[in-house]
Amino acid sequence: MNFLLEGLNEAQKRVALHKEGPLLVLAGAGSGKTKSISHRIAHLVGQGVPPEKILAITFTNKAAEEMKERILRLLKKLPNSEHFDKHPFISTFHTLGVYILRKSGDKIKIPKNFSILDKDDSLETVKTAIKELNIDPKQFQPAKMQSIISREKGDLMDSETYANAAGSDFYPSIIAKIWSKYEEQLKTQKSLDFDDLVSNVVYLLKYDEATRNYYQNFWEYILIDEYQDTNKSQYELSKILSAKHKNICAIGDMDQSIYAFRGADFRNIINFERDFPSLTSIALEENYRSTQNILEAAAKVIEKNKTRKPKSLYTKNVKGAEISLFEAMNELEEAEFAVHKIKELLKKNCLPPEIAVLFRANFQSRVFEEACLKHGIPYQMLGTQFYLRKEIKDIFAYLRAAANKDDTASVKRIINIPPRGIGKVSFLNKLAGKELPAAAQKKFEQFANLLDSINKAILSQKTSAVIAFVLKATGLEEFLEKGDNEDKERLENLKELVSIATRYDHLAPPEGTDKMLTDVVLMSAQDSLDLPAGRQEKKENSVRLMTAHAAKGLEFKNVFIVGLEEGLFPHSGFGDRNKERDEEERRLFYVAVTRAKEKLFLSFSVMRTIYGNKQINMPSRFLSDIPDRLYKMEEFRFQPEDIIKYE
Repeated sequence: MNFLLEGLNEAQKRVALHKEGPLLVLAGAGSGKTKSISHRIAHLVGQGVPPEKILAITFTNKAAEEMKERILRLLKKLPNSEHFDKHPFISTFHTLGVYILRKSGDKIKIPKNFSILDKDDSLETVKTAIKELNIDPKQFQPAKMQSIISREKGDLMDSETYANAAGSDFYPSIIAKIWSKYEEQLKTQKSLDFDDLVSNVVYLLKYDEATRNYYQNFWEYILIDEYQDTNKSQYELSKILSAKHKNICAIGDMDQSIYAFRGADFRNIINFERDFPSLTSIALEENYRSTQNILEAAAKVIEKNKTRKPKSLYTKNVKGAEISLFEAMNELEEAEFAVHKIKELLKKNCLPPEIAVLFRANFQSRVFEEACLKHGIPYQMLGTQFYLRKEIKDIFAYLRAAANKDDTASVKRIINIPPRGIGKVSFLNKLAGKELPAAAQKKFEQFANLLDSINKAILSQKTSAVIAFVLKATGLEEFLEKGDNEDKERLENLKELVSIATRYDHLAPPEGTDKMLTDVVLMSAQDSLDLPAGRQEKKENSVRLMTAHAAKGLEFKNVFIVGLEEGLFPHSGFGDRNKERDEEERRLFYVAVTRAKEKLFLSFSVMRTIYGNKQINMPSRFLSDIPDRLYKMEEFRFQPEDIIKYE
């Protein structure tokens, strides 16, 4: 099986050949960690490990799918591969949670047909809780409450324990009340949020010995990618599942830990060494992505962080072009400079998807979007996800409500879509069990019959036929056909959804529809760059605009990092007053820099309008970390007629 080692460097070979015992892989940016993991899994199977005994966990559906494809290609090359009727289980933490809870959640009283609330649905439920408690949403902002609850759940805190700890302290005690009401609503709706999918599995495995033993025996080898991004609940789940065989492989890079705001703790890598003192540690230090200049710049920036495991990234790539640095008078000139350089790249036959503009905060996108529009440059904003469009979410709400009548959040969303004359007051009275006027009661009965018919379709028809049925049976298709251009565009998106649903038609009802619902709700921000069928042309012809966070895991030939000013990148409040946060901002900049393969453009503005106020800015401290010899200052001044007008 030497072919499984072809194309691997010495460190990658050591990863691939490791079999027994805990393994820590410290994988630098662009060092080929996915390749190493894939070859290790294939090698394990080649050594006689049944494929189904292997569990691999990634953080995005896209990464999971890419890993699956790589591994299956390698497994097909193995002798007797035609006899493999099962494959390694490769998924995200949340998908793994759904799998376990669907099979075994009844042990802790979780219904098998539970609905999954995405972030938006969860927020609406928090809003409802705040409203029912007569709490001021301005003082206790729903989004902030949602974030606190999510963070606490990720730390394996439950609402009751939180309430006890809060005691009579005003602010925490109010949060506790909101959280408790939120949990009541989830229970009533037979719903779980994203955080529940992992924390409940941890509770299940700790609570029920038989279930714990089953899954510990089921998977003998466990591999976890991006280990630095795990939170406490994910960390605990990893420990529990690997406790028997201890064949756990953690792959990560402390220098790329950028998700502390959502509970990730890069110290889990340090704890990994404590939990498994007999581990083998392997560093992947050869970078295959970037030029020497870009890699050296990144190294000089990140070495300023004190809390890290030192490593020496190197590359055999060419020295490459100097980094370009531009000082703009304001954000308008900065955008014009970027677009000017993008146009030059396109004239040199660079493809649009090979170009990315990265910024620290979402509000920065506007000026670049307008500059692209002005100059006729096609662009794609990461974050405008197809599956988050209102009309798409409406269809999925119909499916969830039909399958789970207790999912009041979904019912509330579509009770009057399209308009069917059911008022808000009537809906609330219905929920409260109050008697309704005959006319209103009839409308509710008709709506209930509609949901019944959709549920019958789910149980008996292929997924694409179910979606088509919902469009017609609800009257939504007819309603949108009669509307304006925006409505017709919505209808086109819904018809596209029917096409997408054919991907699940090979699964028997209701499994196909259930899997589609699960896949979509688990889709992460990184996955939003993957457009559905029929939208590939737009994807292929677009420059990418995105936050530095969203760029994690991606790479581009040409990268623009804009807005490099104190207070913006590093973000305001992330300075010397908080060393830990300052280091995370530095890691985020490191991630942004290492997305570039061939050419890196850095820029900052002397003056910037932020939330309506003009501010004079100092260049980011990160720029002073890059040696002068690695960059050149760019000269560019746009003419008055080029100025983009803003209100």
